Amino acid sequence: MSVRLIEGGRVELSGRCSIEDAEVLLRHLIADPRRGIEWSTCEHLHCAVLQVLLAARPPVSGTPTDAFLSQHIAPLLQSNPNRNP
Repeated sequence: MSVRLIEGGRVELSGRCSIEDAEVLLRHLIADPRRGIEWSTCEHLHCAVLQVLLAARPPVSGTPTDAFLSQHIAPLLQSNPNRNP
């Protein structure tokens, strides 16, 4: 599984996150909307997983291993003027 809970209650995205991972991610974020995301070992995000991240806007930490994710997607997730403190 590419989406799992890790120490501190955060959600880790690792490897290649497929469409099936979108539902798992959504369930984790619904259970606790304050959960952060760690994606340092993420190599690929299915667009459904990305849509969950863009809709939920959880705090994201780490830099994904994929160049496209780190250069183009990470800035979208890190800039969130509507994030609640």
